[in-house]
Amino acid sequence: MPHGEQQLSTSIDAGVPTAARMYDFYLGGKDNYAADREACAALDKEVPSTRALALNNRRFLQRVVRTLAKDYGIRQFIDHGSGLPTQDNVHQVAQQIAPRSHVVYVDNDPMVLVHGRALLEQDERTTVIQADMRDTDGIFSHPDTERLIDFSQPAAALFVSVMHCIPDGEDGPPALARRVAERLAPGSFMVMCQLVSEDAHVRKFVTDFMDRTTGGHWGRVRQEKDVAGLFDGLDILEPGLVEVSTWRPDSEVVPRQLTHEWIEFGGVGRIP
Repeated sequence: MPHGEQQLSTSIDAGVPTAARMYDFYLGGKDNYAADREACAALDKEVPSTRALALNNRRFLQRVVRTLAKDYGIRQFIDHGSGLPTQDNVHQVAQQIAPRSHVVYVDNDPMVLVHGRALLEQDERTTVIQADMRDTDGIFSHPDTERLIDFSQPAAALFVSVMHCIPDGEDGPPALARRVAERLAPGSFMVMCQLVSEDAHVRKFVTDFMDRTTGGHWGRVRQEKDVAGLFDGLDILEPGLVEVSTWRPDSEVVPRQLTHEWIEFGGVGRIP
């Protein structure tokens, strides 16, 4: 499918689970349906660490945004596959450091857009656009993106726990990562992580289950080496590519991922 030509649904089908609503359920949100909760329950039987994993990658997102805003002066964020608004969203974390930070949220789930309209009314420096995250041309040329993001200045492109939703192929994660990095100014950042497992059974089960459950809106659980390839040409920030609960933890007592049938793996790369 050529990027820029995806057909997006504008209606909400409560009977078909979506990754965004399942993630919302795991984070304790209320914007999910019975089909989403049932899918989570079935997934938990095979990979019971999923809720802890969702919470940990949310905390990783918050730590990354805080670090980039505070230590690297980033004031522009594009959050690809942002999901439904929860507590401490990207704009809230960034604006605690720098109140004039600008954030563009991108998601293909129509429910996210509904919430985004309410969000936009509260904050003129934040917007939500409905788009396939592979549609780089459409996202970067969107009027709201052009209004909020100055591409001559460093920005951060976030792909947190979403690359596993993208199938392999010519427009797969490596091509997407290269395309976005090429459009950003030097000194910008790419934040990328996804679900990985070194257990072939876990990779196959979760990939098949999510592909079937979401009606084909899924890529695959990959391996650590696949994620490492996304950072080719980037300067990787310390501590490198890791299980995300160990990326610059706020303290030694924060929750860590204790089960390892699958993990969220990735990090932060700077564009030279």
